[in-house]
Amino acid sequence: MSVRDITVIITSFRSGEKIRNCINSINKEIRVLLIENSNDSNIKKNIEKEFSNVECILTGANFGYGKSNNIGLKKTTTKYALILNPDTTLHPTAIENFINATKKITEFAIMGPYIQEEKNKEDKNYLNNLKPIQVFNVKGFAMFLNLSEFKDIGFFDENFFFYFEEIDLCKRLINNGKKIYLVPDIIIHHEGAASHDKSIKKEMELSRNWHWMWSTFNYHRKYKGFFISFIIILPKLSSAIIKVVIYSLIFNKEKRKIYYQRLSGLINAMLGKNSWYRPKV
Repeated sequence: MSVRDITVIITSFRSGEKIRNCINSINKEIRVLLIENSNDSNIKKNIEKEFSNVECILTGANFGYGKSNNIGLKKTTTKYALILNPDTTLHPTAIENFINATKKITEFAIMGPYIQEEKNKEDKNYLNNLKPIQVFNVKGFAMFLNLSEFKDIGFFDENFFFYFEEIDLCKRLINNGKKIYLVPDIIIHHEGAASHDKSIKKEMELSRNWHWMWSTFNYHRKYKGFFISFIIILPKLSSAIIKVVIYSLIFNKEKRKIYYQRLSGLINAMLGKNSWYRPKV
């Protein structure tokens, strides 16, 4: 196996300079598919001019994480695909260590870096254990896919616009006897919630809150049915209602907007409506 057996897929939405930092950290021999959720031809022109190994695909609309990654995955002809968020950068050894891991782990569907969150950095298991660890799921910011394992499973469920897409995919893999690993010596830096321009931060925060609640209910309903899902989200539903009332009474418009979005996302999911909300930018 070599770097030519890997395609990197990045989904972006007005990511600005973040995307350049990400691409600059990738081996120039690796093909990169950038799925840009807009019709901005200047982004495509500038990126492809600056990076000879990058093909930028304009979706023409904001399709979200799952559907956009599916576009890239369906265009991938290599054996492996590495899905990255725009606010990630690869450690210089990351690709080499992915390649080495494929020689040690012959059967896997997904591999990811051990450090999935900041709190993991002090994890004693990480500090003392250099062996790959089998897990039930990985975070979506960095997912190394063995594409032959997905033929009967499919890729992301496009009903999820944002949040839970990778959790759902991992659950389907596990349910079908596939294996998922975290590999301790793979290092990928992830800023988190920083994949877009700062100018749209407030609107993206409203969108995140709406979709977090919609996806939470929709994921549980998919596997557990409506009634159990309602019991699971009842505390979140009650909290959102109470906080909308409180922040309305004290005239805190920003907080009221956030909790209104959370309430709206939950209600729309409970009513069986699609994940329709899109950031107003």
